[in-house]
Amino acid sequence: MSTPTEPPEPASRLFQPITHSAASPTLTRTQTNGSRTRRPSTAGSGLHPTGSHFSHKEARRDPELDINLPYRTMTNEANLEEYTKENPTGEINAGVRTPDGKGEYKLVTFLHNDPENPKNWSKAYKWYITMIVALTCFVVAFASSVVTADIVGVQEEFNVSEEVALLSITLFVVGFGIGPMVFAPMSEVVGRRMIYATTLFVATIFIIPCAVSDNITTLLVCRAIDGIAFSAPITIIGGTLADLWKTEERGVPMAAFSAAPFIGPAIGPLVGGFLSDAAGWRWLYWIQLIMAGVVWVLISFTVPETYAPTILAARAKKMRAETGSNDHITEQDLDLRPFSERMSIFLFRPFQLLFLEPIVLLLSLYMSVLYGLLYMFFVAFPIVYQEGKGYSAGITGLMFIPLAIGVVASACCAPIVNKHYLTLYNKHNGSPPAEARLIPMMVSCWCIPIGLFIFAWSSYPRLSWVGPALGGFPVGFGFIFLYNSANNYLVDSYQHQAASALAAKTLIRSFWGAATVLFTKQMYDRLGYQWASSLIAFISLACCAIPYIFYFYGAQIRKRSRFAYSGDDEETGDSSGGVEDDLVRARSYVSMP
Repeated sequence: MSTPTEPPEPASRLFQPITHSAASPTLTRTQTNGSRTRRPSTAGSGLHPTGSHFSHKEARRDPELDINLPYRTMTNEANLEEYTKENPTGEINAGVRTPDGKGEYKLVTFLHNDPENPKNWSKAYKWYITMIVALTCFVVAFASSVVTADIVGVQEEFNVSEEVALLSITLFVVGFGIGPMVFAPMSEVVGRRMIYATTLFVATIFIIPCAVSDNITTLLVCRAIDGIAFSAPITIIGGTLADLWKTEERGVPMAAFSAAPFIGPAIGPLVGGFLSDAAGWRWLYWIQLIMAGVVWVLISFTVPETYAPTILAARAKKMRAETGSNDHITEQDLDLRPFSERMSIFLFRPFQLLFLEPIVLLLSLYMSVLYGLLYMFFVAFPIVYQEGKGYSAGITGLMFIPLAIGVVASACCAPIVNKHYLTLYNKHNGSPPAEARLIPMMVSCWCIPIGLFIFAWSSYPRLSWVGPALGGFPVGFGFIFLYNSANNYLVDSYQHQAASALAAKTLIRSFWGAATVLFTKQMYDRLGYQWASSLIAFISLACCAIPYIFYFYGAQIRKRSRFAYSGDDEETGDSSGGVEDDLVRARSYVSMP
């Protein structure tokens, strides 16, 4: 798993004193060897306010340690005043002091080419982790849709209405919106691996009562718990990819992750249809149990911790044990606020972004339309094919294949899109505008209304099954480009607040998707097959203006924002001489409070 590292630096170059000027509260990390000073960065941290200068040689080795781990040294003179206002990166700087009250503490950090830095792991190993977490996302999405194959079975078994039976989907999807509000900040405290293992275990266990339930209440309550627990992997998978891949490398891995939430729902009704026809609705839950158990084992025993602050916390703990001193700390230790205060900020921040940031609001609404469309299909396909044409649940599930093929075809185009982005990345010296992420969105947004109009006006019972099924292909093809572009644009636009931006999008998207399931049947009954689908098509057609608006005016909107990111996230220029600020970059998806 380790990668080649640079030869150890001479001791004289590894130690850099950090001093504080009385004239300014800005920390300055000086160089004593005359080497090149890294350019100022707007990406601040809990250690220093925006505008600090630091060098990649500002670390030293402790001769008392048997282990060769780096740290930086600060003195009491470097203490900062309390900062209660947010800096331009959205961080709230607490007072900085030595934890033990002594005159010096040692900040544990990553060095250039550090083998413990996940970004320096081998590409093969990073791809293994990427595919495992993408598989987890697929299983979660599969679990959300597979039960749609036999809603009638639940109705008949428990003698309830269709609306009550559909709550097994609605409550599960509502959980997708609630969970991220808790699991995003928790992953900053306990790390990603702990969240993965714990929540997947809980979700797996609560599938069992669903499969053996003898009343509708048990089924619905356990489905709600499963939805909340299953939301955790989806919440932090994007953060895992940010831990592993640099910005210019992230396009293809993100496409693999983005495809999973749409392939899963497309495959769910296909598998579920034949399974329920053969074995009944309870086996729709047993298959979830098997798949969830497999990914829990893979995540728990083969995927290591990837979150930089958690890795560094373990490194600092090891150094404290070696020395018997408590002066080895990490950046997280410098945040003196209690966890309850940080949690309150996390819970409040997504709503700030949702209602104060036009970019977050409009993209959230757009993604909600798409997510609602996906869950509308779960109800619309049985209406068109089972009620209209008399097909079985299994044959109806086959009609989702073109949708899945569209998703896969879109994911296969990811290398082309990523290559184009890398061209822009190099053209702009490693700092392309965030709006470059919108180009695929501007092209693919038209696929959604085209597919919906095909589905709508070919859904007459007297016409062939081919038309509505083929309408799913352009819809599936457009899903990935739109979803991936929206996520990347939010991350590049908000950087340190990206987790909150994504949480806001997930919240409104999940609530709308959950509601769509409940009114789709009534909408199709009142408007008819053609106009019900056309209504959603016209809404998606109006949404096509959103990427164009942000492409031309997004930069101006971000300049006026108090939350949007204004600096470079990745190191530019000669990277051989700079320390990667992984503590900051690791928060691409799990933002700092």
